[in-house]
Amino acid sequence: MNEYYNLPENDYPQNKKRLKFRIKPFPDNKPHINLILFLLTVVSTLLMLGPWYSLSIMLFLSAHEMGHYLMCRKYGVRATLPFFIPFPYLNPFGTMGAFIQIKSPIPSKKALFDIGAAGPLAGFVITLPLIYFGMRLSTIIPAEKMGEGGFYLGESILFKYISYLSIGKVEEGLDVSLHPLAYAGWVGLFVTALNLIPIGQLDGGHIFFSLFGRISKKTNIIFLSGFGVLTLIYPGWILLFILLLVFGRRHPAPIDNFTPLDGNRRLLGYFIFIIFLISFTPVPFKF
Repeated sequence: MNEYYNLPENDYPQNKKRLKFRIKPFPDNKPHINLILFLLTVVSTLLMLGPWYSLSIMLFLSAHEMGHYLMCRKYGVRATLPFFIPFPYLNPFGTMGAFIQIKSPIPSKKALFDIGAAGPLAGFVITLPLIYFGMRLSTIIPAEKMGEGGFYLGESILFKYISYLSIGKVEEGLDVSLHPLAYAGWVGLFVTALNLIPIGQLDGGHIFFSLFGRISKKTNIIFLSGFGVLTLIYPGWILLFILLLVFGRRHPAPIDNFTPLDGNRRLLGYFIFIIFLISFTPVPFKF
């Protein structure tokens, strides 16, 4: 649910060392591959929780990735169409998300900010009504009737607030069995928050770098250390932590790394990190 760089060394000489870990390029202009993966992901999410969930989560993923893609087109940055990743049964989402691959340098901090921010903002707008209306369709039942073998979801500050607006306070001894629409909203908010972690080449890393430039090299260490502590508390983060250690320590600079962002984008960037703070769930699953 993120974009990945694959920049030729000749196009980006100042970052040769930074591009040590490259991802094999995906084919350009092969929309049938994107379509096949899209349809397979529709099937895998249908098998997971049915049509309500599949429609909602595919809408969220498509909005997120097309936000990135369209901004790339706006700034003349070469990028692939979204690649969706079907993954039925073996994870709680029915998919491993989607991504685009950026294949040319980012021209400026402004372009980097807009490309990084467009995806999570588009997905965030889709997620909010999914949570609100999904909670209204959910069922309040006695806590002891919750099915065996299931799991409880952690709640971010924002998810709790939207739930309260939708169904009010849930009395003690009762619990909410989420409608698939509400679960899709929870997943959308969870994924949005993950992408906004201000590390490396996550969307939050793009936004943070465009705001603060090379200081992000030092803050990456701080954020990675904090995420490492969180992993000790909740070991479920271990795979993401390893990936961030490998790929998230550095961020390639745009071609124009000197022209700062305008005031409106800076304010939007600070607001986006508030979205991250109120959307992030430190312990997402409780078995």
